Amino acid sequence: MIEDAPILTLRENFPRPSAQVLAALKGVPIGYLVDCMNGSGAMDWGIKALPETYRPGATSADPGPMVLGTALPCACGPADNLAVFGAVAVAKPGDIIVASTDSHTGCALIGDLLLGMAKNAGVAAVVTDGLARDVPGLLEVGLPIYARGISPNSPARNGPGSVGLPVVVGGVHVAPGDIIAADRDGVVVVPLADAERVAAKLAEVRKAEAGLLAKVKAGLTTPDFIKTLLASPRTKRID
Repeated sequence: MIEDAPILTLRENFPRPSAQVLAALKGVPIGYLVDCMNGSGAMDWGIKALPETYRPGATSADPGPMVLGTALPCACGPADNLAVFGAVAVAKPGDIIVASTDSHTGCALIGDLLLGMAKNAGVAAVVTDGLARDVPGLLEVGLPIYARGISPNSPARNGPGSVGLPVVVGGVHVAPGDIIAADRDGVVVVPLADAERVAAKLAEVRKAEAGLLAKVKAGLTTPDFIKTLLASPRTKRID
């Protein structure tokens, strides 16, 4: 007879990004980070900032929550949030809890009380491929939470789950110590191994974006690379 498996597995110590790298990525639009990673790294489009989505009177001028921090992954499985409690218990200030539910939408993973505990622990944000609940309380807590939506149904706390081990959320692999960046566009994962390269490439991306933006504001309709394509044998015209 085998022994019962543990209901919670914790890994608290893992490599983390340097303060210099985090500072270099702070406040950067997540689209720029994606461009630094060859156009990938964003979680599924359905994972969005809930307080922004449900805030009465929100406008396009409202930047919404912009967060950056170290990934603390937890695997919850469907309809269970024991691992989120474990993550809150071991989180370091500035961590972002990334909770995998296997995209379960039958009930919420987190509500206002657990979000409040996360805020008390210094957590910078919570990201999940599941749902949340208690919208008025979420807004009152004020901690950014990125999820698929809202359901009043509540989860259990039975496990099994893990904290500090890799997960997949929104189709993207998240390892402990990766960098999570999120804004109104969604959530991006910068692997820890690529963080310094991404930070170094940001200047190039910023310059390209600023140059094209200036041309658009000046009236640009067709960029040079499209003009070249249209004039080449690779374009077939049918009149």
